[in-house]
Amino acid sequence: MDRRDIHVLAAGTVLPGPPVDNAELTRRFSMPPVWEEWIDTFVGTRRRHLATDLETGQVRWSLADMGEAAASRALQTAGLRAGDIDLMVLSTASPDLLMPATVNVVADRLGVDGVPTYQLQSGCCGALQALELARTMLSAGGRRTALVVGAESCAKHLDLTVDVAGLPASEQINGVLFGDGAGAVVLGTDPLPGTPVLRGVTQRLVGLGREPGQLVEWFGRADRHTDRQAVREDYKAIEESVPPMACEVLDELLDELDWKETDVDFLLPPQLGGRMTERIVAGLDLPGATEVSLVADIGNTGNAAPWFQLEQALSRMREGDRAVGIAVESSKWIKAGFALEVC
Repeated sequence: MDRRDIHVLAAGTVLPGPPVDNAELTRRFSMPPVWEEWIDTFVGTRRRHLATDLETGQVRWSLADMGEAAASRALQTAGLRAGDIDLMVLSTASPDLLMPATVNVVADRLGVDGVPTYQLQSGCCGALQALELARTMLSAGGRRTALVVGAESCAKHLDLTVDVAGLPASEQINGVLFGDGAGAVVLGTDPLPGTPVLRGVTQRLVGLGREPGQLVEWFGRADRHTDRQAVREDYKAIEESVPPMACEVLDELLDELDWKETDVDFLLPPQLGGRMTERIVAGLDLPGATEVSLVADIGNTGNAAPWFQLEQALSRMREGDRAVGIAVESSKWIKAGFALEVC
């Protein structure tokens, strides 16, 4: 039996608070001017939005706050209400609580009830894992509309009293790479005029026997005073591994769909950091495709990043256009991608 077409009906996003540029980060953490230059030159991310006020330490936006706002915007754009949702999936690496799952808090605020809800804990590939789950369930029949949310609220874990200069470089880099935000997409089996069809989704774990490229600890009451490093990132391993993994995903998608490189009109590359994304795009070598990247201006927003890119792409795609999105997760090495076509 042929798989039903799944359409991307709308996307919505939200960023918490004003942008925080590198100069402000440098001033706030009393770092030397060379630190700002290092961020600009080595990382290439100019600013990010944070859910926590850097001056007071007050959490201005919870993950649920951002997820609710992004989902509401996506539903409004699609012309749908909470009662139209048959399925909801949220992906994040930074939930508000271990329980209840943030997806159910967001659902409650939206007025979604009586439907399956799922929360996936993952990093940069989580959004595409959620997309694949929603697509599979809609394709199976019996459900018509799914709400897929991706969100991150990493700043709530910042210790504003810490001596940043004394932290290992593998921890410092996390403080400048990431930003907070949320995005949501609405999928449906009933098309709206001009909405793209989800042509393919792929995601695979490829970390057998490999050390994690990123590690984030979870400290409970029993070990909250531990001396273990809270966050570690092996940026050298990421630099070596992520660009070729992105190329592998692109090749796999194009082969699966029987598309040529020249068929791709929009490219949504991994959003690790400004410089890293530039390297990845150069390696993908799709000169005819329009790149959709926001990482230099909003930071790496993890599970929200693909939906920020998709929101921009949807506003620009026209009949016959094709788009490819790619995500790579270094935590235990996962690669993922998706493809869209406006029919």
